[in-house]
Amino acid sequence: TTRTGDADATLAQIRELATAGAELVRVTVNDEAAAAALPRIVAEARLPLVADIHFQHALALAALQAGIAKLRINPGNIGSADKVREVAAAAADRGVPIRIGVNRGSLHARYQELAKRDPAGALVQSGLDEVEALAAVGFHDVVVSVKSSDCGEVIEAYRRFSQVCDAPLHLGVTEAGTLRAGTVRSVAALSVLLAEGIGDTLRISLAADPAEEVVAAWHMLAALGLRQRF
Repeated sequence: TTRTGDADATLAQIRELATAGAELVRVTVNDEAAAAALPRIVAEARLPLVADIHFQHALALAALQAGIAKLRINPGNIGSADKVREVAAAAADRGVPIRIGVNRGSLHARYQELAKRDPAGALVQSGLDEVEALAAVGFHDVVVSVKSSDCGEVIEAYRRFSQVCDAPLHLGVTEAGTLRAGTVRSVAALSVLLAEGIGDTLRISLAADPAEEVVAAWHMLAALGLRQRF
């Protein structure tokens, strides 16, 4: 949650997250200051980092140059087909996967009518379209998330997506809420999916210290008998 351009603060938070048990850390790369700080952050971080990019393909290229472990982009908002192709080629050259992040709160206008009739279906279709956009330029090393703040939509969307696409899935409930309420909402949805064998990575998103997200996730995994840390 730090400003990525502040490398000292960002590295301090990464260390806190590592201590809490995080295995991946997402950092926002939203301006030139963030891109400039990224080589140092990547070099000194104890964990693989995911660069979250919106709209500016040049920042995605800079993140790849800095040695990022994963990109989080949506081809639909990164620019023209040529820009998508350029980012995909650079990621492929470095063996870097791309996470496609579909979010109920920021669906493209073309999905709005479908969302009124079938909210989970709109998430699924958006995700499939983004996968296809990368496949069209020869890139297939993708991870997909189809998030909503509604638990029922999250469960239904991930169930349906897993039936039609074999891409790894990143689980999450977006804007889940405060420490207690957000943990409950996230566990209510994610534990159902995990118990069904759906999901490869996950984040419990809270309006709280990010380390609390990691602790909550580990407790959930332990309660389900999937992984133990404590």
